[in-house]
Amino acid sequence: MSNIAIFNGAAVPAFARNNELSDTAKALMGGGAVNTTKRISIKGGVFRLMAGGKEVASIEERHLDVVVVKAAPKVSRIFYAGSYDKDAAAAPPDCWSNDGERPDAKAANKQAATCMSCPQNVAGSGQGNSRACRYQQRLAVVLANDPEGSVLQLTLPATSVFGKEEGDKRPLQAFVRYLAVQNPPINPEQIVTRMKFDTKAESPKLHFAPVRWLTEDEYAVVKSQADSEEAAQAINMTAAQADGVKPLALTGTRPMGELMKEEEERAPAPAPKAKKAPKEYPVAEPVEAEEAAEPEVRKPAAKTTAVPAAKSKLADIVSDWDDE
Repeated sequence: MSNIAIFNGAAVPAFARNNELSDTAKALMGGGAVNTTKRISIKGGVFRLMAGGKEVASIEERHLDVVVVKAAPKVSRIFYAGSYDKDAAAAPPDCWSNDGERPDAKAANKQAATCMSCPQNVAGSGQGNSRACRYQQRLAVVLANDPEGSVLQLTLPATSVFGKEEGDKRPLQAFVRYLAVQNPPINPEQIVTRMKFDTKAESPKLHFAPVRWLTEDEYAVVKSQADSEEAAQAINMTAAQADGVKPLALTGTRPMGELMKEEEERAPAPAPKAKKAPKEYPVAEPVEAEEAAEPEVRKPAAKTTAVPAAKSKLADIVSDWDDE
């Protein structure tokens, strides 16, 4: 354990527990901003701790116990125009939607005005019969044995969200439905949840299972964590935003949505006929398909017109984080 551990947990005096950076700290940092958002990645089928876009730790255990403190109200969408390259510099997605209905205003390369009408939302636009624009679910979680610690972002791919349960193996939505039919109904923020990798899946895929009820004290802490700025950032940011990845300059490349609109304006006016409802691409119910564990590192696209539980090693490392 590093010396920085004396500045974490119970050792922190009361006057410093709700600290914000002082003018003195900012002056001595040379004016640089600090990205305090931390997240859990499941890349490569391993639980990895990410801070400021860098992996600071990983654990070999196939499961991790957490408490879900908050969840994005809707399933989000994310699209990369470029091909995957593990050696390329990290890049933000070209387009994404926080509500699954419209592209985010900050998206640099919006593909359509709405997700329903987007050509990237059609089966076959991605690999095989998949869609190029992928589903994701963002959660804010804390480690079960450190509920007062950092709130961590967890972004789940479609394979960990949708699908049917197989015995006690349940993807997220099936797991929450299972809790809801208990007597009394159980809310995910009231219990410790175990996330476990499906070792038979080709790409990272998690199953979820209940472990135990929280204690009264733990539940009070979790409710407080749900109201924190960390939790709000966790469910509203893409992983790239959480990591502080800057948008790439789109030299010579224009959003597909703009190009499609221009093409429509240049087209000759059709002969008068009965008006029809605007064509929309059909959206199938989410199905399990090969998905990335998180927004992947991509090459820029070529120019186109288009409660008490055994303490995990992860928690040991979290207590050592240097938040300077």
